Amino acid sequence: MAAIPSLAGNDFVLRPVPDSFVDELQRVQKIAQTITSILDLDQLIDRIVNDVARSFGCVEAGVFLHDEERHEMVMASMRGCTMHGKGHRLKIGEEGMVGHVAATGRMHYAPDVRTDKYYIGCEHETLSEVAIPLCVGDQLVGVFTASHTELDAFPRPKLRILQALCDHVAIAVHNARRFAVERADRVAMDRGEQEAQAIQPALVPKSSPYIPGFAISGLTVQARAVGGDWYDFIPFADGRWGIVLADVSGKGTAAALLMSATRGMLRSLAEACCSPGEVLTRLNKLLVDDFPAGKFVTMVYAVLDPATRRVVFANAGHLRPLFIDDEGEQFLEVERGLPLGLGCGDYSETQIALPPGSKLIFYSDGITEAEDGREEEYGLSRLAQHAVKPEASAVSIVDEVRLYANGSGVRDDATVVFIGAGN
Repeated sequence: MAAIPSLAGNDFVLRPVPDSFVDELQRVQKIAQTITSILDLDQLIDRIVNDVARSFGCVEAGVFLHDEERHEMVMASMRGCTMHGKGHRLKIGEEGMVGHVAATGRMHYAPDVRTDKYYIGCEHETLSEVAIPLCVGDQLVGVFTASHTELDAFPRPKLRILQALCDHVAIAVHNARRFAVERADRVAMDRGEQEAQAIQPALVPKSSPYIPGFAISGLTVQARAVGGDWYDFIPFADGRWGIVLADVSGKGTAAALLMSATRGMLRSLAEACCSPGEVLTRLNKLLVDDFPAGKFVTMVYAVLDPATRRVVFANAGHLRPLFIDDEGEQFLEVERGLPLGLGCGDYSETQIALPPGSKLIFYSDGITEAEDGREEEYGLSRLAQHAVKPEASAVSIVDEVRLYANGSGVRDDATVVFIGAGN
């Protein structure tokens, strides 16, 4: 038999503690240690009722969870009950000891269930029952119940042990429910991202356009399953082509949604045969009204006229285009207006000729900001050095950037549109 100290006057007095009490404390401690490591709600609750019933010799043990919307308690697991199963409901404040405890937030003990006004009969051999609230702070999580075949089977020391255990049970159940909700949210988000991943390729050109006298190519590589970069080729009835490259702020599904909306608006405006500056001005007005605060799009929109071998473009906060001709390579110093969606403003236009052998390259910052193992960026100079090569294209630029990043992939969406003027 163990002993615990008790203070009597100025002296310590050792009071004997029954070995059975120490055994119960050790069993409860093991139960508490076990349940705190379980995050699956069903597994957790089943473990609780089975371990408690076995440790305390209960005829019944169960856990009811709080359904806030219906103001009811729902049986989540029960051992030893032949009348009710999982899903059985009790109205809070109206039905049984469980409903009473849920309403008051206080433990209720019936040493003789035959004389208790709240007890609802279940097993014939049950003579005593206790119901203990499971609370985290002021929040009701559920109610734990235990029944026994003996009268007054839960003396005060045993009730204290059960109450202490229920403090652990409440936290474990609360954490498991939160984990289940967060896991369901993650699954829903993953499913949404998978659907977006399946849809997004349809928004990018499936092939390069055939334009006599020009070789045009585009490629986008996303840092995640979906992203906010995109490019497009838009044919006009008069033989001209609209060419766009854009980068939506942010990453992932949110950026992809904004990209899709922006793409639809741009195509509608472009097909109205407006000039690039007018298209961006009108598009910006729409996005200022519709975009969430802090979200924006950088974009360069060009119209190529193969007949005159000229391209007119407007720039909304995007990177400077790279132009290459017989005189060498240069990043065009063009006026860059505000990124779309940040504030109202107009967009100026730049017109350049594309003589035979010249090249015009649009690109996103995922190209120039790609880093190698030393965290050194790919940069503008490397882009220009590669683009002057006769065999350069959108694909070759992206391939070199990937190789530069040690084959580990880009950290940000990377997109290139390459316009090469032939003879």
